[in-house]
Amino acid sequence: MRRTPALIVGGGPAGSAAAIGLARAGLTPLLIERDAETRDALCGGFLSWATIARLAALGVDPVALGAQRIDRVALLHGDQQAEARLPAPAAALSRRTLDTALLAAAAQAGAGIERGIGARAFEAGTLRLDDGGTIAGDSLILATGKHELRGAARPKAGANAAIGLRWRLTASPALTRLVAGRIELHLFRGGYAGLNLQEDGGANLCLAVRPTRFAEADSRPDTLLARLAADAPALAARIAAASAVGPAQAIANVPYGWRATVGEIGLYRVGDQCGVIPSLAGEGMAIAIASGAAAAEAIARGEPATRFQPRFARRLRRPVSLAAALWHAAEHPAGARALILAVRAAPQLATLAARLTRLDRR
Repeated sequence: MRRTPALIVGGGPAGSAAAIGLARAGLTPLLIERDAETRDALCGGFLSWATIARLAALGVDPVALGAQRIDRVALLHGDQQAEARLPAPAAALSRRTLDTALLAAAAQAGAGIERGIGARAFEAGTLRLDDGGTIAGDSLILATGKHELRGAARPKAGANAAIGLRWRLTASPALTRLVAGRIELHLFRGGYAGLNLQEDGGANLCLAVRPTRFAEADSRPDTLLARLAADAPALAARIAAASAVGPAQAIANVPYGWRATVGEIGLYRVGDQCGVIPSLAGEGMAIAIASGAAAAEAIARGEPATRFQPRFARRLRRPVSLAAALWHAAEHPAGARALILAVRAAPQLATLAARLTRLDRR
């Protein structure tokens, strides 16, 4: 059995942030990632101004990587829409590009990185691998995103379950004219869709939908998208403007609104494993990076996971709770219309909501 002082499972933004923090503290962590090559993740392409600042502290500049600038948010429902300025410029960047840059920064900082190694289970302080091997660490940082690890799985999502769906819309001049500079939130019964351009000019279309609404479309992603487009002229126009629409990606049982409020000895949960903010807030990447960095700091100063986890959960309470309330309102037609009318009358309300759903800068 191998042993390492600090073991990180998962090579996304949370895992990389933890690896960078631990390496800078002189602890030489080991990060294992199941994918041999970096793939484009299901979601996470929007980088808020808070995320950009956190990335800068890790030595990563989204602008230098070709990120699209975003300075406005648009709410759309049926044939209605409203637009407001963001509190500060944001950006959009594919997860493939971002994750590649963060892993490179972690390696440069001195972290050990091993790819193509899948984790099967966490048992009695030991990580069991897909190939039958085992690794033990004095501290384990769980950064597996929305994927569960047997022996350390999050509770069932229950009433707050959502299904995540994603399509890539291929770049075209018409798509650029429609979406450039905006993060769009298309609101519909039972969910919403986020849309923004990325560094190659293509668009990331990510849906969060209730299982009941998905079942109405026979649990077929493309059937659901076609039905949504039939009821939403603006969404239909963006799909039609794309040169092509890629295949759907999906993940079930996303526990929006959940936070890990209790810690386990030696197990530090980060990213979506410590809290899941509804994606319409656009703060998931900031939480991933901040939690990874905070876990690294806690380990470096000897703070146990049983103290770290509830402490970080308290930081998540306001942004996650407010984002969940906005999600619950937006998934009902009357609530969606009310939000759009409110933003039309007072665009500063959208700006205020954007500020209040940010994680504090500690």
